[in-house]
Amino acid sequence: MLNFFNAKYIQLSEKNKNDLFFLRKRSFKDRLNWSVICKNNKEFDEYDNKNVDYLLGSYQDRIVCGVRFIDIKNNNMITGTFYKYFKQINLPKGNYFEASRLFVDKERVVQFELNKYSISLMLFLSMIYYVRNHNYDGLCAIISYQMLIIFRRAGWNVDIINKGISEKNEVIYLITMPIDGKNTYLLEKKVKSKYKVNDRWPLNFLSRW
Repeated sequence: MLNFFNAKYIQLSEKNKNDLFFLRKRSFKDRLNWSVICKNNKEFDEYDNKNVDYLLGSYQDRIVCGVRFIDIKNNNMITGTFYKYFKQINLPKGNYFEASRLFVDKERVVQFELNKYSISLMLFLSMIYYVRNHNYDGLCAIISYQMLIIFRRAGWNVDIINKGISEKNEVIYLITMPIDGKNTYLLEKKVKSKYKVNDRWPLNFLSRW
């Protein structure tokens, strides 16, 4: 069974922090070669602080995927790190979280023989449930073209707000990620055709086979 839960920075044990930051280093530095800060084989930055909430997916108490949430009223990557890559930034009005550092650790997926599971779909649906549970309006994120395709193939109809050019001279996108009934239904339909899911936060997924 895969479990999805949230924890604030100050609530995470040192063991889980070290594991999370190690997995992020493996995803964003080793695999994607992003310009990220790494120390002691871990990736973390100034946004990993008391204002952060992490959504994590675990199997047998080991983290396999995750994403970081920051209220856009606080310091965040969109108006900080990524601001210079856009001619303008048009953040939506209302209560939104920035989603950043989204990953699925491929090595642990193989290690725990989770290849048959649609972990990305589970993570996306968990993100929607988390935001709805906190009575926010939606999510914002800076993503690559590849990630844009992944979201849309999953059935999440994200909206492009602005386009920018990254340090790699690649197009990146500022998007909003709606959590309305239609998008929730589309993702739920895909997930529930394969897995048993409880309809409240936090989410647990059981295979139907």
